Amino acid sequence: MHKVLVVDDDKVLQTSVREALEFHHFAVDVADNGKEALSAVYKTKYDLVVMDVNMPEMDGIEALTEIKKHDPTVIVIILTAYSNVTDAVKVVKEGAYNYLEKPISSDNLVSLIKRALKARSLVETVGFSAPVLSLGDTKNKFVGESDVMQKVFNVIGKLAQVNTPVLIRGESGTGKELVARAIHYNGPRKDEKFVTINLAAIPENLIESELFGHEKGAFTGANERKIGKFQFADGGTLFLDEIGDVSSTMQVKLLRVLQEGTFTPVGSNREIKADVRVIAASHKPFEKMIEEGTFREDLFYRLNVLPVYLPPLRERNTDIPHLVDYYVKYFNNVHNLEISGLDDEAMKIMQGHDWPGNIRELRNVIEHAFIIESGDIIKATSLPDKIRKSVTVDNIVEESQAIIDYEEIKDSVLTDAGQDEQLIASAQGYQFVFATSEVDGELRLNFSQAKDIFEKEFIIQALKINNGKINQTALKANIPKKTLLRKIEKYEINPKEFYK
Repeated sequence: MHKVLVVDDDKVLQTSVREALEFHHFAVDVADNGKEALSAVYKTKYDLVVMDVNMPEMDGIEALTEIKKHDPTVIVIILTAYSNVTDAVKVVKEGAYNYLEKPISSDNLVSLIKRALKARSLVETVGFSAPVLSLGDTKNKFVGESDVMQKVFNVIGKLAQVNTPVLIRGESGTGKELVARAIHYNGPRKDEKFVTINLAAIPENLIESELFGHEKGAFTGANERKIGKFQFADGGTLFLDEIGDVSSTMQVKLLRVLQEGTFTPVGSNREIKADVRVIAASHKPFEKMIEEGTFREDLFYRLNVLPVYLPPLRERNTDIPHLVDYYVKYFNNVHNLEISGLDDEAMKIMQGHDWPGNIRELRNVIEHAFIIESGDIIKATSLPDKIRKSVTVDNIVEESQAIIDYEEIKDSVLTDAGQDEQLIASAQGYQFVFATSEVDGELRLNFSQAKDIFEKEFIIQALKINNGKINQTALKANIPKKTLLRKIEKYEINPKEFYK
């Protein structure tokens, strides 16, 4: 249940708003002015604050500033009299989600609140490992471990504030439509339509009609005039999913709309102007398609102004616990349960799986586990058989396991070292230098020091091979992420030195 704080010195309005929100199942607290609101926000975590501008002791503008300093993620909706609309617009620019003019309609307020919460939920779903983005703030405030997703979030934040076309690329199930929705609902078109069409699911001979509409009698079966998606989405955003599947002829027509903002319905001679932001997505290899002549280079570059690439889940293994936590909370809410999470074995299996279906597959696995699990924590036995069988015991690396097998190292040591000050050992295809010392004329190895040298050199070599990428290094070198990070800190290694 979402928690809302209603702030207004008008007791009648305060009460009516509270009752309207409680009717729609919100948990509501009230405050009489900005000072009381600030005190309440310090004590309680609210999802949303509905606040008047003109109030005694501390007005809404000052309160907004302080509330956002304390909790940038809270959504603030401003209520204002007509004469104060200028102030309301100002606070929206400074971080409020939106404003409503008095007298307000409870239906309009509830609708606005639901849109605001939906926008934040979309961003949280996209973020997975980073469940916080400050709506109304152009600075991204995501929290997470995955460097590659941090870059995605940063691009989303930038794209939300401009009107340029967008091309989202990534494998099926990585969340391309969610990214499109996040861009729309966090931008200036957030109150307008978000229209989606899957181009791969529509027969080729009907795509033009679906996009641009048709006149009555334009073709067999066209018994009435039809408005296309571009006209229907006017003022809002049109999401063209699987754009890589459209024909060359349709690519020309789409390019014209993007360049000129006009289109012609099938069977018509009239041009229609469309104020539509286009966001497209595909899993297709555009560079190869351009070389083969199956996708227009000019359309690609028109869409690919600031590209968004969603990496597959297997390339950001450390985001899995955060993603699991998100869906556990989600399905707890859906099924009215109180499952606390996954046990250690189940989580290791989740992190060891390759996830060919990406986020969509993981979501389905968690929902499956919710149905099977009878306790308050999801155990490995509640995961689908195909997931458990895909991860063998050999794939699950214990946190306490050493990076190297010292018996193998010992066997590989070159015993014929003579009086050299250092002893060379070869292991796993690399050569590493082991420190030795000479005591009473006898050459001795220092096991602890040798182990440290080996670990440090092993990690450096692994980072070099993987271009300094932490997640990829952990996966390819079979080192638990936490162990790798701890060793990097211990040996003062800078992964950025190996970036390419």
